[in-house]
Formats: sequence, C-alpha cells, structure tokens
Amino acid sequence: MAYEPPTHSVERSMRATLGVRTVAGVDEVGRGAWAGPVTVCAAITGLRRPPDGLTDSKLITPKRRTRLAAVLTEWVSSYALGHASPEEIDGFGMTAALRMAAERALAALPEQPDAVILDGKHNYLGGSWQVRTVIKGDQSCVAVAAASVIAKVRRDAAMAELGLEYAPFAFAENVGYPSPVHRAALEELGPTALHRLSWSYLDAMPRWQHLKKVREGVDTGEQLGFDF
Repeated sequence: MAYEPPTHSVERSMRATLGVRTVAGVDEVGRGAWAGPVTVCAAITGLRRPPDGLTDSKLITPKRRTRLAAVLTEWVSSYALGHASPEEIDGFGMTAALRMAAERALAALPEQPDAVILDGKHNYLGGSWQVRTVIKGDQSCVAVAAASVIAKVRRDAAMAELGLEYAPFAFAENVGYPSPVHRAALEELGPTALHRLSWSYLDAMPRWQHLKKVREGVDTGEQLGFDF
C-alpha cells in the first residue's frame, strides 16, 4: 500500500508562527510492551528532502526499516535516544516515564531545539518546551518519522541483545510485546528483570499475581488511551 510521504509543513508553520529556528521531531516506541524500556528518539532534520521511503516505522518491513535507519542516522542533522526502565515505568507510571525518556533524548542532542513536534495528541513533555502535537505525526512529519524509525530499530536491537539471557521469551521476535510464546513463557517461568510488574497481564496469571506492583493514583500505562 502506498502512503503519502511526510513533509516539513508543520515545522515550516512553527517557524513562521512561533519564530523558532530549530525544531526536533520526537517519537516513542515500547509504550505498550510487557517488557523492556520505553524508548524515545529526538531527531533534528532541517528542511532538506528526506530519504525515499520514509514513513511511520510501523508501516515498514523490518528489513527495510533497518536499512532506512542506517541511512537516517547519517542524514539527520542530529539525533539522540532516551530510555525509561521497567522499574521507572512501574514506579512513576507511563506518562512520567515517557517524559523522562523524552527529556533524556532532548538533553542528549548536541544542539538544543527551540521547539518540538510530538507524535500523538497528548503533550506528555509539558514544562518549558514549545510543543506541537500531531496525530499520526510519524506519517506526516519528516522529523517525527525519522525519529520513529530510529527509535524502533534501536529498541528492537536492544531487546534482541537483552533477550539472549531469556531465550524462552523470544524477545528477539516479540521485542517485549505480547505474543503466544511470550505469554507461555511468562505463565511457566514468571516475569524476568525486564518485565513491567504494574501491567495488567499479571491479573490473568494467578501464579504470579503476588508480584504485581500497584500504584495508587498513578496511571498504569496501558490505560492511557494515547493515540500515537
């Protein structure tokens, strides 16, 4: 299926209306996983023509995505990754974890942007940043699409490496998301050090329910309802 290529229209609008010069696209991956970190990429691309085939990482096959990520890391003006661990997700909730990961990514950029395009409809960054939220920004905005691809490829590779220690969970294939193999391993062996223990999957596993972490008055990630 063909998709309209992303453009710089949002960035151009922000430059014109806000008077900003440097805009970073920000996207996350791993929000709905049962295991592993949530990873955020911040990418600055300027207004140059993007590489062919750039779009939301979820719309690209793994092989093409890996090749494109290699091109993008050389093509973007700069990029950086930030992560929030399963322990931070359990302790603070997904909204706060996303904020921490995004702030870490933005802080790691060699040049701090004047504004941010954030994929989705919720501004989980808040604070001092000038933010424009764009639903399906990973399809329509060049910088966000670039961040989407880089974040996905880097997190997938990290989960495959981490998964070497936990072979029955097949993290190289499911990258921490629900799958029949993942669920079967959980039911048999219980959660690993990579698992999020505040997630509702434990409600369906009586043998391991005693491990579940509950936070009063804090979101549990899966119920956020973000439209990313």
